[in-house]
Amino acid sequence: MVTALDGYQMAQQGRAGSALAVAALGSFFAGTVATFAIALAGPMLSQFALNFGPAEYVSLMVFGLLAATILASGSVLKAIGMILVGLLLGMVGTDQETGAERLTLGALELFDGIDFVVIAIGLFGFAEMISNLERTGSDNVKLVPVTRLWPTRDDFRRAWPAVLRGTGIGTFRGLLPGGGVTLASFSAYSLEKKVSRRPQAFGHGAVEGVAAPESANNAAAQSSFIPLLTLGIPSNNMMAMMLSAFMIHGITPGPTVLTTQPEIFWGLVASMWVGNALLVLINLPMVGLWVKLLTVPYRLLYPAILLFCCIGAYSMNNRIFDVMLAAGFGLLGYAFCKAKCEPGPLLLGFVLGPLLEANLRRTLLITQGDPSIFVERPISLIMLLATVVLLTLMILPTFRKTREEAFQEEES
Repeated sequence: MVTALDGYQMAQQGRAGSALAVAALGSFFAGTVATFAIALAGPMLSQFALNFGPAEYVSLMVFGLLAATILASGSVLKAIGMILVGLLLGMVGTDQETGAERLTLGALELFDGIDFVVIAIGLFGFAEMISNLERTGSDNVKLVPVTRLWPTRDDFRRAWPAVLRGTGIGTFRGLLPGGGVTLASFSAYSLEKKVSRRPQAFGHGAVEGVAAPESANNAAAQSSFIPLLTLGIPSNNMMAMMLSAFMIHGITPGPTVLTTQPEIFWGLVASMWVGNALLVLINLPMVGLWVKLLTVPYRLLYPAILLFCCIGAYSMNNRIFDVMLAAGFGLLGYAFCKAKCEPGPLLLGFVLGPLLEANLRRTLLITQGDPSIFVERPISLIMLLATVVLLTLMILPTFRKTREEAFQEEES
């Protein structure tokens, strides 16, 4: 989804081939680096990840939520509002501590909360279809001919620093419990938009917006194996399923797996690299085929997209309710589009909200309500200071603009 923010715009500019090639090459590089990280530095990186307690996670997520405003290219206030909406949606369901129902409106289907995929399909799938149909009626979406299937020299120049940063962020995020590809992609995109000399290009076809999240998600997907293989601790839901699969086959991941079952560890590492290599060999020669999909008339593509969106929403829990909920979020997404409120910060707030709440409660239970732990622990303090710095950088331009306008009024 994060890749599509700029990948779609690149396709509309006739650069779909470049976008697909950059995504494939960035994923291969990040996967290769993460594979070597597992092989060479797995135990050391896992020990560092153990330093992150509940207080560190709270500070990290506060920083992440503030950084989510960078995902929006418009008003900062609107971005903060979208984050708050995401936090509110993340509270729907059953309270983790007390078991009480929250914001379910009495609907049994909402007792387990709202699924991330349902919201994403509604805000980015259905809403985009409504917007396209409004712009073009039942006719085709205007397509720009694809001029080339390989990135230009300028694309490579802009993409490789983003790939390096995305790989680093993804490798680190995969180590942390609750990390995974979603947060890694958001984090990488946010960082690229912040460090870029042309942040206004993001959301309008910036190749860095494709390279960074694609690299980050691949690196995070593989580095999340490090705490599982070296400590026996699954860092996300997918790794919990992998742990169950290992246990079924009589394999017990943990500190002794390298000595007692080295063939399992090194076989898994080798298979990861082979998988990444095959990904490139399959993707790059077929870029032309994928680009050809853009020539399908939208009046034919629209029903297929609608069908697959409905199948995706239904398949999460095999419920028609989820399809209807996704349609509701589609209407909400269309309203956001009209109000020029971007849904990216909302999704990040939705993902981080439950994790922030759980870790905040855990921290305050440990300290018996004493909040000083957030500044007493070094890593937490560093993250809070980074949050203050980021907030200052966001406020200063607005403050300067206000002063300049006031000065101009006084002169006039």
